[in-house]
Amino acid sequence: MTNAAVVILAGTDGHANLGRLVNGLETAREFARNDDDELELIFDGAGTQWIPELEDEDSDYHDLYAAVKPEASACEYCSGAFGVDEAVQDAGVVQLDDHDGHPSIRSLVDDDYEIITF
Repeated sequence: MTNAAVVILAGTDGHANLGRLVNGLETAREFARNDDDELELIFDGAGTQWIPELEDEDSDYHDLYAAVKPEASACEYCSGAFGVDEAVQDAGVVQLDDHDGHPSIRSLVDDDYEIITF
């Protein structure tokens, strides 16, 4: 059994960031498909901007996102800072504010999660 936290930090600008997003979602899906693994998928920083784009059914990566959405959460502070707070709420994605408005990476490490960032 593996505990993995996939953290998407890449913003929506540029081809390289799109690659980071897709690689992060593919990695998350690999863990999600293994019933013995625990997965946390966290959109943090500029990565929160992806949620409204991925919610669009016309997005090339909507189906990939939909496959891992049940494990997805977003940084509450960053959702607001990057102007997507309402879209994240509308998507039904849980917002985390464990550490000064941000997700607590330390608590994940304390719970033996491997942290993988994209």
